[in-house]
Amino acid sequence: MVTGLEPIRLGIIGGGPGSFIGEAHRVAARMDGRFRIIAGVVSSDSERSVRLGPAVGIPVNRAYPDVQTMLRSEGCRPDGIQAVAILSPNDTHHRFAVDVLRAGCHVLCEKPLANSLEDGQSIARAARQAGRIVALAHVYSGYPVVRQARAMVRDGDLGIIRLVQVEYVHGGAADESVPDDPKGPRGWKFIPGRIGPSQVLGDIGTHAHHLLRFVSGLEVDQVRADIGSIVPGRRIFDYAGVLMRLENGARGYLWTTRAAAGIENDLMIRLSGTRGSLEWRQESPQRLDFRPLDRPAELRTQGGPGTHGDSARLLRYRAGHPEGFLEALANIYAGFADAVAGRAARSLPTAEDGIEGLRFIDACLESNRHDGRWTFIGRK
Repeated sequence: MVTGLEPIRLGIIGGGPGSFIGEAHRVAARMDGRFRIIAGVVSSDSERSVRLGPAVGIPVNRAYPDVQTMLRSEGCRPDGIQAVAILSPNDTHHRFAVDVLRAGCHVLCEKPLANSLEDGQSIARAARQAGRIVALAHVYSGYPVVRQARAMVRDGDLGIIRLVQVEYVHGGAADESVPDDPKGPRGWKFIPGRIGPSQVLGDIGTHAHHLLRFVSGLEVDQVRADIGSIVPGRRIFDYAGVLMRLENGARGYLWTTRAAAGIENDLMIRLSGTRGSLEWRQESPQRLDFRPLDRPAELRTQGGPGTHGDSARLLRYRAGHPEGFLEALANIYAGFADAVAGRAARSLPTAEDGIEGLRFIDACLESNRHDGRWTFIGRK
């Protein structure tokens, strides 16, 4: 039983030495003292997993060769793991999440939730049957200023939302001399069967889609998509441009690519309503630009005047002291810890958010297959 008085005992799957996301998760999980990482499987190679586990802080006798061994061994211990962070490649998320849930542990999973809508729904069913929590690592919703934007939209500062623009653009796969690099350090991201039906939408497009839903509070109803590869010879999709119609009649556009040479990590959202507009960029995460219809523009800063309670609750430092990606991810972990302990977790991304992301991907791919025709996002 998790009481919330002691750190939650956490196991990790994936994210071994040299993994950017693995190191980020380990730091974030420990930041607020809510988790203690005590076990893990850090490589799909069993020998490497046992050997390299201690290099990332896992006790020698709890660095396991594979996931099933970890779940069996930890399940026999009175001090066994209570939750698991899944940081492994996309094609493993479904299998590992279901196994972890059936073993009685809670799950925090990297996005996307799975490689298909059916598998994502299967994870949600397994969580309900086990009575366990599934959280999704949509880190950008953990920024305090993003929570500020969400609160301002909810409180009516923008009026009725009419336009939404969201972009996630970077150049991590822009080198045309290596259109595919399946043997590179993150080579699985260039293998269609492992990365999923759309690399760019699953890898970073789901972040943009979740940010749109999180801040606006609106669902996407229809899409008209152009998806493909802009680097010649590439087998995976590295570009997507999506026109959107939202549930309240608002119009939107989502643009995402990993092939914009020289761009680092530019995630941006702009919302316009009947009373004003908001704009936030991840590369300047402490700044929120608010442009009211009938008065001068305002600059809202993290922890500055006018900070909403939902944003203030996430602050660790006084205004003017930078907080960034690691702190935002730590906020997701803190919300996960609250949910596991049975307390209200404010705005925690869940399996249902992951399922919405998979529905969005499916609709975009269907639209693209039919030359960009308008396609409804199916919901039951």
